[in-house]
Formats: sequence, structure tokens, C-alpha cells
Amino acid sequence: MAGLEDWVGNTPLCLLQRLHRPGRVRVFAKLEGNNPAGSVKDRAATHMIRRALERGRIVPGTRLIEPTSGNTGIALAMAASIRGLPITLIMPENMSIERRQVMRAFGADILLTPATQGMEGAIERARAMVAAGEGVMLDQFSNPDNPEAHYLSTGPEIWRDTRGSVTHFVSAMGTTGTIMGTSRYLREVRPDICIVGVQPREGSQIPGIRRWPAAYLPAIYDASRVDRILDVGQDEAEEMTRRLAREEGILAGISSGGAMVAALRVAAELDAGTIVSIVCDRGDRYLSTGVFPA
Repeated sequence: MAGLEDWVGNTPLCLLQRLHRPGRVRVFAKLEGNNPAGSVKDRAATHMIRRALERGRIVPGTRLIEPTSGNTGIALAMAASIRGLPITLIMPENMSIERRQVMRAFGADILLTPATQGMEGAIERARAMVAAGEGVMLDQFSNPDNPEAHYLSTGPEIWRDTRGSVTHFVSAMGTTGTIMGTSRYLREVRPDICIVGVQPREGSQIPGIRRWPAAYLPAIYDASRVDRILDVGQDEAEEMTRRLAREEGILAGISSGGAMVAALRVAAELDAGTIVSIVCDRGDRYLSTGVFPA
């Protein structure tokens, strides 16, 4: 009999029908919102906690402390609740109210940092709390168990479900765990695959996608695992998010819209190929942001 964690992964791979007409070039959306807590971060969260418990880095009763822009926090809150672990999540105050509500529903404590400080402020606050002995930070930004989760699951699923035909993999880059682990696996089975990362255009703010200052670039990031990085604007990411819902029936978050903008750019350049783009989460946790019409 399966527990909740056993239902993480094996998410649907959906062929686009209207945003891109399938032919010699096919574009697939991998629907990570179908994970139990609603995002791709379920994979890393459950894996990081499992590995930390196996190694004895945390034990029952250990308080987890983690800076998050939302999805990792939700996933960690779910995974912590399953195992009875207390957790404090630290996030910028401008993250959507739905995210905070879901985290609290799972029993997490939340601390908000000034929006002007961005994720960097949340990271610094978490580090200070850990230094003060208030808990343990799994640290999604430097923890190798984050990309390992995708090496063990996301990559193999894409290879299996495309029957080895995938030629391009497109992913938004936040912590970069998804693109690092998935690209590592896909390159092992298909060395000529093209890995495309997506970041916000200068001045754009897209939840879940970061343009990192050099001092805060995630330690797990390895530039050699990404062949191209495409910049996407906030307006085009939001419009694509709405189009995914209207034209494909995929209610997704804004980072997923940004990744799909990049995927369709790549598709327009090809004569043949199979593109897989990560749809990171569900759109219902963005309703208060105004991205969808009221």
C-alpha cells in the first residue's frame, strides 16, 4: 500500500495541440502540478528530507528552516508534515497569499522578509537562524540531493515517455535543481540533446525564475550542463500562462508560461525535433496575483 510520498513523480507528459501544431516538431508539457503538493518541488523536497534522515543529519523533532519563494516551501511543508517534523519557512512578503495559506495548512511556521530584499534577504535570515542554533537548513540552493531527485526521476521519466525521442529540454531556472539533475541524466542517454535554461529578462520579475547575482548563484549550478539560456519578459510569460489555460486547458503558474515561451521559440527554429518543457506548478496558487482575468 502506497504512502503519499510514493505518488511523487510519474507526472503526465502532454502534447501541445493548439499553441503548437504537432508535426515533425512536437512540443510536450510535463505537468508537475500533478504532484501531491502541486509542483515540481515535491521531488526535491521529499528526496532531501529522506536523504537527510538516512544520513542522520536530521532526526525526529529536528526543526527545518528554509528560505523559499513558494513551491519548495509548500513541498517541504507537506513532506515535513508526513514525518512530523517542525518547519519554519522564510519568504519575501510579496509572494502570493495562496502560497502562504497552503504552507500554513500543512502546519508550517512562516516568517516574511521585505520584498525589497528579494530572495537574498530570505536566504540571509535563514542563515542567521541556523547560525543561532534554531534549526537545520536543507539548503535547496547547495544541496546535491536537490538535482539528484531529478536525475533519479524527472530525467528517466522524460526519456521513457518520449520513447527516447527527446531532442530538447527546456526548464525555468530558479534553484536550478530541475535543470541540473534532468540534464545530467538526459545527457547520459543522449549526448547530443540540447538543454535550454530560461531566466527573466533584465528588469522582469517572474515568480519561480531567477536572474541570480553572482554572489548568490546556487552552488548546485553547473553552467556546462546548459547549452542555451533564453531571456523571457514578464509580460510575455504572463500572456503565455493565460494562453496555456485558454488554448491547451493547462492551468499553470507564471514560470511555466515563461518556459513555454522559450520552448516555442526553440520550436520555431527547428525542422524536426521533440521538445519537453517543464510546467512547474498549478495556476491556482497565482489567482490573487491578477495574472488571470477576474
